[in-house]
Amino acid sequence: MVLDLLLIGLAITLDPLPLMAFVLVVASAKGVWKGLVFILSWLACLVAVIAIVLAFTGGQPPPPKSPPSTAVLAVKLLIGLSLIFYGERRRRRRTAGAAPVRESSSSRLTAQMDRGTPWAAAGLAVLLQPWGMVAAGATTVVEADTSHFTTWLALCGFCLLATATLLAVELYVLFSPTAAKVRLLRLRAWMEGHQDQALVSLCLVLGFWLVGKSIYQLTG
Repeated sequence: MVLDLLLIGLAITLDPLPLMAFVLVVASAKGVWKGLVFILSWLACLVAVIAIVLAFTGGQPPPPKSPPSTAVLAVKLLIGLSLIFYGERRRRRRTAGAAPVRESSSSRLTAQMDRGTPWAAAGLAVLLQPWGMVAAGATTVVEADTSHFTTWLALCGFCLLATATLLAVELYVLFSPTAAKVRLLRLRAWMEGHQDQALVSLCLVLGFWLVGKSIYQLTG
């Protein structure tokens, strides 16, 4: 479970789309406060997903080879296949030289973030959450045994890792606002030209990992 959560948390924190939007949030008027609200909303989504899963399992993983365990593995396999399909589709589009797809949320944010409220930042965090990867994390949390303290550490570590890049950007803007905004906007401009490569790599690596492990556990 721990290794799966580590890989999924790493994929979430490296997803370029939320990070690109977050840079605009912290670069706007009162960006530090809006960024804090964004992070709290982002974390709230992760915590809510974990809490819902634990409420269903009672904090105890289903027995191996039982119908609930098999169903969870089947869902994880489906999520992995979906990530592979999505990553391969973006790779083919990029190889074919198609124009990059602009995320509508980020486009609207560019023009409106200065007028946006902290509530808008909170809503944006929910919209830009990579829910496919979060769903993969949820299927992994099913394996959590909350009677062990180390399980709680792993779950907390997953939430912090999935938020690590946002926290780093927020702290950078907090302690060095002028230089940070200039450099982060340059970083965002660079990321716009490389977001497809990053998304393809993240989706394919995580997708193949989930598919391979799910098939091994289903057939083992």
